[in-house]
Amino acid sequence: VSEGEDEVQQLQKTLLDYLDKNTEIDASLVFSRKFYIAQWFRDTTMETEKAIKSQKDEDSSEGTHHAKDVETTGKIMHRAESRKMFLRSIIKTASSQFSTWKMKSDTVDYEDACLIVRYLASMRPFAQSFDIYLTQ
Repeated sequence: VSEGEDEVQQLQKTLLDYLDKNTEIDASLVFSRKFYIAQWFRDTTMETEKAIKSQKDEDSSEGTHHAKDVETTGKIMHRAESRKMFLRSIIKTASSQFSTWKMKSDTVDYEDACLIVRYLASMRPFAQSFDIYLTQ
């Protein structure tokens, strides 16, 4: 991961590049690419809304600001905005132009793409709370 870039965003770039390169082989990958972009945008929006809601709940229940909580919320908001800007730039970029926006790394094969998808899926809220559901 290059300096100043989010690890998740870097993996998203890699996966989108893989999907774009293989659309000639399987046309359904065009839908997959659009689905992932939309889902990641939705996840980022939900993360932002949760941060704002938790900040408001803490403010109303305690009446005082905790510097650490404000800083954490600020970081979440900043990261969310940078991810949204990235996804908007992907949406604006035509599919054929996206393939020219290469990664510095080697191309990703099918197994690597599956591993990236599993990792990104494990970071989703349902996957993180699955143990809680099983325990209950």
